[in-house]
Amino acid sequence: MSEIRAEVRLATKELRDDIPFFTGVLKMRLDMIYPADSPQVAVFSGHGLRVRVEKGAEEAPATLRILTDNPDQFADGQRSLTAPNGTRIEIDELNPPLVMPQTDHAFVVRRLKDQAPWVIGRAGMQYRDLIPSRLGGSIIASHIRIPDGGPVPDMVHYHKVGFQLIFCYRGWVDVLYEDQGEQIRLHAGDCFIQPPEIRHRVMFASDNIEVIEIGVPAEHVTEIDHEMTLPNGVINRDREWDGQRFVNNKVADAVWKPFRIAGFESRDTTICDNTKGVAGVHVVRAKNGEAPWVTHNTDILFGFVMDGSMVLEGEGKEPYELTAGDAFVIPPDMKTRFRDPSDDLEILEVSLPGIFDTNAE
Repeated sequence: MSEIRAEVRLATKELRDDIPFFTGVLKMRLDMIYPADSPQVAVFSGHGLRVRVEKGAEEAPATLRILTDNPDQFADGQRSLTAPNGTRIEIDELNPPLVMPQTDHAFVVRRLKDQAPWVIGRAGMQYRDLIPSRLGGSIIASHIRIPDGGPVPDMVHYHKVGFQLIFCYRGWVDVLYEDQGEQIRLHAGDCFIQPPEIRHRVMFASDNIEVIEIGVPAEHVTEIDHEMTLPNGVINRDREWDGQRFVNNKVADAVWKPFRIAGFESRDTTICDNTKGVAGVHVVRAKNGEAPWVTHNTDILFGFVMDGSMVLEGEGKEPYELTAGDAFVIPPDMKTRFRDPSDDLEILEVSLPGIFDTNAE
């Protein structure tokens, strides 16, 4: 196969002014210049980029972003520069720290019957937003479905997140994970947590697969890893990514215990233990008796009704009759009650952090 190169062309009025800027300030290499007697074109390379600066080109000024581990040691610490030809240069962190926005607390109810729009997202999957406000950017909760089963057009990738949950709501899906051996099938009722930056790839899905995905913060980066192939031939169940271990919790192994609210029981997915308290995930169902009015003090408390029905009462709010597919968020210190649960009620509850207090009246 013949060699192929790609360049970005930038216009200039006077090439001789740009050469010392691109080589000296931006630390790029001069690869080509012509004609010798009166240079009109110069080609520079560096930082994974090839740039052609051409006198008289018609392009408007562009912006180059240079990412580095030490922005304070690049270009004398300047974060914004302008080249003689008008090109704007931005210097930024190669791996910026994850910023967790302060939660904008709100009582949220999102009902399936309200017909929130499904949008096409990554790899052709359909997304429904369960928390439109994102609580100020602190969390995103998505109801995701793939109507037609079969191979999923995915690539090995990872997410720069603080916490991420994948809970299989309907059907099944096969996923490959870094250091976890061969592909794992996630059945309805099972869940994964994807620790920060664990490489993974969705392989196959059943017809009408549906999952609930929780991501913290709401806006986070997904990066493609073109170097890693999965499976990667390693099994390391104890490995941690940013203090979190991969969790593959199966409904078949469920142990039901009394829930934090009287009248209900729950199964713990072990996510609180494996994230060292970053988050907790329970599946909740009605047991017996009437639930009391309660308050909690965790930062985020999200619920998704998977089956059955109940009435959600909130102090100062109209009661909401919730059925399968509905979601809600209860802010800290707000009095609420789960009333009239059906016998088949099941709720997915996600809390951040995972350890908190509940007070009942």
